[in-house]
Amino acid sequence: MERRYVTTDVFTNQLFGGNPLATVLDAAGLSSAQMQAIAREFNYSETSFVLPAQDPAHTAQVRIFTPRVEVPFAGHPNVGTAFVLAQQQRRQGLTDVERFVFEEAAGLVPMTLLRERGAVVGAELRAPEALTRRSVVAPAAAAACLSLPVSDLALARHAPQVVSVGLPFLVVELNSRAALGRARPDLAAHESLLPLDGADCVFAYVRAPDSAAHGGADGADGAATVLHARMFAPLDGVPEDPATGSATAATIALLSALDDAARGERHWRVHQGVDMGRPSLLLGRTVRDTAGANAVHVGGHCVAVFAGSFEL
Repeated sequence: MERRYVTTDVFTNQLFGGNPLATVLDAAGLSSAQMQAIAREFNYSETSFVLPAQDPAHTAQVRIFTPRVEVPFAGHPNVGTAFVLAQQQRRQGLTDVERFVFEEAAGLVPMTLLRERGAVVGAELRAPEALTRRSVVAPAAAAACLSLPVSDLALARHAPQVVSVGLPFLVVELNSRAALGRARPDLAAHESLLPLDGADCVFAYVRAPDSAAHGGADGADGAATVLHARMFAPLDGVPEDPATGSATAATIALLSALDDAARGERHWRVHQGVDMGRPSLLLGRTVRDTAGANAVHVGGHCVAVFAGSFEL
């Protein structure tokens, strides 16, 4: 059977920036082993597979694989898959829609399409789970995973901790952009510490100085908090990921929860991939109600790259 696929660069508006994604459009009938083999063949940080929805009220079932394992939820595969499906609908002459709902192992993932001058340019996801805060990690162990001295870690806001809104990550705050640039994954340290509470990746970030004073450039409305980040997943066969929406969502959910005074909607701009030559921009929103509960959204632009098919 011929299977169509499309590749996109996600969290960028520039070709060959952002995070590459392969989306297999005709995945019905493929086994889990076949999907894993296809993901290994593409060798991107993740590959998404589109299947018919189990509930006709939803858009599709989406399964997501790294080169080594299936994951219950991920950021750039959802954003890229929504963009690809919207492009396919337009080519088929179907009525434009504003939202999709994807069925995933972590739960339902609502997607809102982003448009400019009537054309779909990207998408925004809402995380499928509320924030969970799991194991706290000793600073020395977290620093070792990043090949950094403990003095490069910022510990005033939070200790290194595993957090999740659908996919767990060890989140580590650093104290300077220079420290973030020096970070390198240490495989032995990762193997010694991880996996932990479901996390086998390390998301390191630094808050830009006076970031709350930055305007909402690049598509975010209002003032935004600006973060610079890197994500290392050598245990998944991904030494560094150019843009990690699920880790961004977990991190901004954590930071929003730590700010007890914050209510209403808050905007975030997260720059990732710069140090590996694939600059990415992730646009986040946390919407905190009067009871303190957070709805977490992450979105961005996409660029179509390749399209083709294979027989399987």
